[in-house]
Amino acid sequence: MESKENESYRLNQESPPSNENDPKIESDLLIQPEKPSLIPGLPEDIALSCLAKVPRKYHPILNCVSKGWRELVCGEEWFSYRLKHNLKETWIYALCRDKSEHLCVYFLDPDQLKMGWRRIHGLPSRCLKRKGVGFEVLGKKVYLFGGCGWIEDASDEVYCYDASVNTWARASSLSTARCFFAYEALDGKIYAIGGLGSKSSNPHSWDIYDCPTDLWSSHVDPNVIPDIEDSMIFDGKIYIRCGISSISSHVYSIVYEPSNGTWQHADADMACGWRGPAVVIDGNLYVLDQTSGIRLMRWRKDVREWTAVRRLSTHLMRPPCRVVAIGKKIFVVGKGLRTVVFDVENAGCVGGVLVTCSVVKLSCDDDVVSCKSLAI
Repeated sequence: MESKENESYRLNQESPPSNENDPKIESDLLIQPEKPSLIPGLPEDIALSCLAKVPRKYHPILNCVSKGWRELVCGEEWFSYRLKHNLKETWIYALCRDKSEHLCVYFLDPDQLKMGWRRIHGLPSRCLKRKGVGFEVLGKKVYLFGGCGWIEDASDEVYCYDASVNTWARASSLSTARCFFAYEALDGKIYAIGGLGSKSSNPHSWDIYDCPTDLWSSHVDPNVIPDIEDSMIFDGKIYIRCGISSISSHVYSIVYEPSNGTWQHADADMACGWRGPAVVIDGNLYVLDQTSGIRLMRWRKDVREWTAVRRLSTHLMRPPCRVVAIGKKIFVVGKGLRTVVFDVENAGCVGGVLVTCSVVKLSCDDDVVSCKSLAI
């Protein structure tokens, strides 16, 4: 007869009853843990309203609080909410070229001018030495695209910098490899126009980037020529300034009408005075003329002529300069990222020279290639 100890041992080895078909167990397995609240005790919409009011300069800190906060700050809902409720803050981004001929990107917070320009790191190494690149803003991202090098043909590569997460990533490639071209953002699309490309590419082409589909489409128009000097957005249209005609000595300028997708010759009177980077404030077109000193010019549509607003002191600025408008203020950014700011309505003048405020300058002597503004 087996002992009670052996019997006990045998009983303990028996398999427990199976719960595989227990509906209660199956339902428990399907239940996922709830997503943590943004702010415990508050409804999600109220929490979003509170967090969205935090100034942009503190957003990197919000990213570090929790995974949920990071997903919120980096998401489209946050971006759309701040734009919709007029909480957006605009920063300026500058593409520069340093003494080593390398590209670099800086940003400036207009509400913290004393902090000066700060460098953005992580620019993809493949495009550091490229020239003739595009630099444009769409939504909360900065796009760097195209370009070429001494031993590199025109590129179709596109990189984007997400300002909400401070990271660079590869984006959808251009339809046509190109360099030294015009680029603008209009109606939620990026345009890459003309310039130089490969031998097989059409010199009269332009590409349009559609963000929702993440695709570029190619278009052709005989009015588009590769020799492009500058571009701007005015009255909801894209204006392109090309080289001066050797025959008539007139400035060749064309305008793109997005409603029908065609290019036409631009107003000759306006084109003749467009001699520098341009910005638009309250429907008024301003151009920074650097052909003789530094003068701010304004296009008066009513009388169809250019008038001088004021001169800028050359002691503060070193051309060539780029311009960006935020509200009613114009930011003029020159060599070495020297920057002056003035309000087109309230800035006073002494002896015809604009009175401005300036930004703390950097020790570098970088050339400014392009400047854009981005609002979050």
